[in-house]
Amino acid sequence: MGKKVKQGLVMVNTGNGKGKSTAAFGVIFRAWGRGFDTCVVQFIKAETGQWGEIKAAKKLGIDWFAKGDGFTWTSKDMDETIARAVDGWEVAKEKITSGKYDVIVLDEFTYTLAFKWLDTNEVIDWLKANKPKDVHLIITGRDAPAELIEYADLVTEMKEIKHPFNQGIVAQAGIDF
Repeated sequence: MGKKVKQGLVMVNTGNGKGKSTAAFGVIFRAWGRGFDTCVVQFIKAETGQWGEIKAAKKLGIDWFAKGDGFTWTSKDMDETIARAVDGWEVAKEKITSGKYDVIVLDEFTYTLAFKWLDTNEVIDWLKANKPKDVHLIITGRDAPAELIEYADLVTEMKEIKHPFNQGIVAQAGIDF
């Protein structure tokens, strides 16, 4: 039997189905329960948002950094939206190299790559050179670039089969946000 390797994984939750962020937050919750230091950097949701997961994180003492200005399709100033994403990446790099965290989620980060706000290859090169070997990194969002999928250790695709929105049911507090 070979030696079992313990190392920080790069995990990607992508696809058109619901649950990418929720799955990542489940890992954060599990890791927190094991005494790991955890944090989340959110790239799209507004800094002012008071989503259920943010409220729970505050109660638990999980570090949470919302760097977006809302959903990109409602942005009134794309330059500001892009600047916030670039700033979010600077925050993420600081958290990744800080030595403070065991598990970090970059929530909705794939959008910054898919929309070309950040260069995918530059991000991957930075991670290869700077991500500590023992830090687990979870990246979420639709349309994960092929290069990110190739780089990651674990990739899960959420596939929409049926969604309440398509049945006229609006998003619900405590379930969707």
